[in-house]
Amino acid sequence: MDKQVRVRFAPSPTGALHIGGARTAYFNWLYARQHKGVFVLRIDDTDRARSTEESYHQILDSFRWLGLDWDEGPDVGGPFGPYRQSERMSIYEGQLERLLSENKVYPCFCTPEELQAEREAAQREGRAPRYSGKCRHLTEDEVAERKRSGASYVYRLRVESTGETVVRDVIRGDVVFQNMEIDDFIIWKADGTPTYHFASCVDDALMEITHIIRAEEHLSNTPRHVVLFEALGFDIPLFAHVPMILAPDRSKLSKRHGATSVSEYREQGILPQALVNYLLLLGFSPGDGNEVVTPEQAIELFRLESVAKHAAVYDVKKLEWLNAQYFRAQSPDVVLHELWPEMEARGLVSNTETSRERIAWIRTIIEFVLTRSRNQKDLLEGIGYYFEPVTSYDAKGVKKQFGDAEVPGRLRAVADRLMRVAPFTTSNVEDAFRGLIEELHVKGGQLIHPTRLALSGLTVGPGLFDIMALLGLEECVSRLRLAADRIDENNIVLRD
Repeated sequence: MDKQVRVRFAPSPTGALHIGGARTAYFNWLYARQHKGVFVLRIDDTDRARSTEESYHQILDSFRWLGLDWDEGPDVGGPFGPYRQSERMSIYEGQLERLLSENKVYPCFCTPEELQAEREAAQREGRAPRYSGKCRHLTEDEVAERKRSGASYVYRLRVESTGETVVRDVIRGDVVFQNMEIDDFIIWKADGTPTYHFASCVDDALMEITHIIRAEEHLSNTPRHVVLFEALGFDIPLFAHVPMILAPDRSKLSKRHGATSVSEYREQGILPQALVNYLLLLGFSPGDGNEVVTPEQAIELFRLESVAKHAAVYDVKKLEWLNAQYFRAQSPDVVLHELWPEMEARGLVSNTETSRERIAWIRTIIEFVLTRSRNQKDLLEGIGYYFEPVTSYDAKGVKKQFGDAEVPGRLRAVADRLMRVAPFTTSNVEDAFRGLIEELHVKGGQLIHPTRLALSGLTVGPGLFDIMALLGLEECVSRLRLAADRIDENNIVLRD
C-alpha cells in the first residue's frame, strides 16, 4: 500500500490489560515504528455497564510502564478524534442514517424468543444457525406501525447471500468465506448504541487505518467487517490475525496458569523490558537463536508476514529467564535507587544514612548480589544477612554441615585465625582460610560450607571470601562464635 501506515489498538476498559492484548499492541507498535507510521490508541468503551474509568487509567498506565507510546489517542489528541468511542456516538448515528437512506440496513423487530426458536429449528435440521431475514421484507407501513406500537427493534445490515467474501490477511494469506455463512447481522442495538462491529469499522475507516493487526479469535468476525466496509463505501484495510496464546497444556490461558495481566506481572517484580521482550517471542522468532531483543532491535527485525500461524505457548520459565537477564544488566545505582524504599520498609537502611562510606558499602553489596539475582525478591533475600544478624539456619544445611562434632571447634578456629588478618580484604581472608585448611588437615568443603552457613544462614550464595570481606572482621568473628555456641547448646533455630 502506498499510504502512510496507520495501525491501532482498541482495548475495552472493562478490566486490566491482558498479556494477549499487550502482545497485539506491541506488534502494532512495532509495525508502525518500523514503517515510520502512526500508532493509534482508541478506547472501545461503548459497553456502558462494564467500562470503568479505573480500567481506562490502568490500561494507559500499563502501556506507559511497558514503554509503548502512541501517536494519537484520548490523552494526546490527533486529527481524527475523539478517541474514546463513548464520545463518538454522533458519528455512528450519522453513518447509520446514511446506510438507512441507501436502504442498506433495515429494522428488525424479532424478539429473543423468536430468534431462539429459529436457532433451535436450524440445529434440528442440521443447518448452521443463521437469521432468516424475516424482517427484511417488511413494508414501510408495517415498519411504521410496529414502531408506533412501541416494539423494540435493532438494525441489521443487508448482506448478499450469494458469492464469497475474501479476507486479505498478511499472516494467513487470502481467507475465503462463503456469503451464505454471513447472515444479516445486527449493527445497531435496541438500546440505541452501535455494536462492536459497526463502531469498530466506522472508526477504522474514518481514522484511515491501513492495517488491522489483531488476535486470531477475531478472524471469524472479519468477513462481517469486510462486508461493512463495502456497505459504507470505505477502503478495506489489510488484516493480520496474530496467533492465540495458550497455556502449557494448550488450554485457554487463564489465571490458574499464573499472572495474565500486565499489572500482575509488574506487581510480581517482572521488569517492563523483560515483559516486552517476551511479548515479541509469543508468535515471532527473531532468528539466529537470539531471544534477548530490545524494542530498538525488534523494530529492525520484526516482519509481520513472518508471525507464526500456529498458537504461541505461554512459558513462565522463559519470562523469568528473560527477566533475570535484564535484571542483572541493570546499573547497581539504578537498583539501589529503586530498592531503597523497600529496604527502608524492612529496616535494612534508614533515611538518615548519609555517610559516604556507608552508602558505598551498601552499593557494593547490591552490585555483588545483583549478578546472582533473578529479580528484586531474590536480591532482597540475598542482601538481608549483610544488614541483620543471623537468627536461623537452613534446615537441610544444618543437618549436613553442622552435624559433625568437630564443627564448633573448627568455626572457633576460623574466628581466631581471622583476628590476625589485616587488612581485612578478600585475598587476605582467602589466604588465611586456605592456610587453616592445611593446618587442620581437612577438606576445603569441611570448613567452607559450615562457615558459609554460620555467616549467612544459607548454604548457597556468592563467593565466601567476598561475603566475609563485606561483613567485616568483627561481624564475621561474632557470627562464627555465636553459631559454634548454638551448636554446642543445641539451640539452632531452623529455617525451612
